[in-house]
Amino acid sequence: MTTFADLSRPLALLRLLSADHPDLPAPHVGVSPHHPHCLTLSVHGDLGGFEAWREALAIDPDAVRHNTQSGGTTLVLTGSATVADALVELVGYAPNLALVTTAVA
Repeated sequence: MTTFADLSRPLALLRLLSADHPDLPAPHVGVSPHHPHCLTLSVHGDLGGFEAWREALAIDPDAVRHNTQSGGTTLVLTGSATVADALVELVGYAPNLALVTTAVA
């Protein structure tokens, strides 16, 4: 059984990130007893916010995976890093503007 104390690494990291980067866009935050050493940060609608967090977490741009979902209408960027002994998974979602531009043309 996972206890609340088992979530101490990602919760401590969340506190550290909020102190070190108070001006970054607020992400959706996820902590799960199924992955007790992982903090998930999701940025919706703005890949600029994803990029700001990617830089703050020192995730190599070449390590970011690019995918789509919802029939290609949504871009999904994912990257991860280990910070303060906790795994951080960063996910960004935004409309696929290239698809919208093609549809309009």
